[in-house]
Amino acid sequence: MSDTPAERLQRLFEGHRLTPAQRRIAHSMVRRAGEAPFLSSVELAELAGVSQPSVTRFAVALGFDGYPALRRHLREVAPAAVPEETDEDGEYNGYQQAVLGEIDNLRELAALLADPAPVERAGRLLASSRPLPVLGLRAASSQARGFAYFAAKVHPDVRLLDEGGSMLVDRLDAARRAGATALICFALPRHPREVVEALAHARAIGLTVVTVADSSFAPVAPYSDVLIPAAVGTGLAFDTVCAPMLLGRVLLEAMCDELPDAPVRLEEFDAAAVARGLFAG
Repeated sequence: MSDTPAERLQRLFEGHRLTPAQRRIAHSMVRRAGEAPFLSSVELAELAGVSQPSVTRFAVALGFDGYPALRRHLREVAPAAVPEETDEDGEYNGYQQAVLGEIDNLRELAALLADPAPVERAGRLLASSRPLPVLGLRAASSQARGFAYFAAKVHPDVRLLDEGGSMLVDRLDAARRAGATALICFALPRHPREVVEALAHARAIGLTVVTVADSSFAPVAPYSDVLIPAAVGTGLAFDTVCAPMLLGRVLLEAMCDELPDAPVRLEEFDAAAVARGLFAG
């Protein structure tokens, strides 16, 4: 099983009661696990959007005398990964580094899935909810839409919630009145405040929340019953989300395993697609 810098950071933070500001710091460090041991307190504060004293308090909350002690510890337990191969000049270019970063994210996800229990629990929750709301706003809307598209082929009632605004709560309430028991949310940076508020409302009205997020310390974590992290790539101007997308497909597989008529529904769709000539090849 792999043991990545991000995983070692996660273990360091687990079991500590952190404030919202401290969770933002932890979240930022996990996202930049390779850089974290070398960031100054000022740089980390800017990265997390908090004050420099908040970084010091964060280190103390983890049991260190201050941030310098935490950073020394990080250099021991979470050193930056060293590439096994380089190009002719001895370095990867930025595009290659972005791809390799995503490969590391997928390896981290594979290691996480060695324990299938959270995914299996999520599959049961999603399969049994009628209807099944699927939430994802802004950067996460494409992940939610893709999940809803495939889920609708095997689940009898999928409701995509990919637009914010005042009607979002109305649609959650309507789903709950119609019998929904669970909701799946895709939550990716930068996390819209609307998503956090929507999950808080979903929990308040009795929905069980399954969340795919980029970190266990994401702002949606306190409002999630089952949170499965899948890191995003940060090497390009816009985040890359191969791991969250793949995790969404894994959750679809787990949901299908809990729907006895899923194979029949898929066969019926394939037969109808052929009859209608839906696809060119």
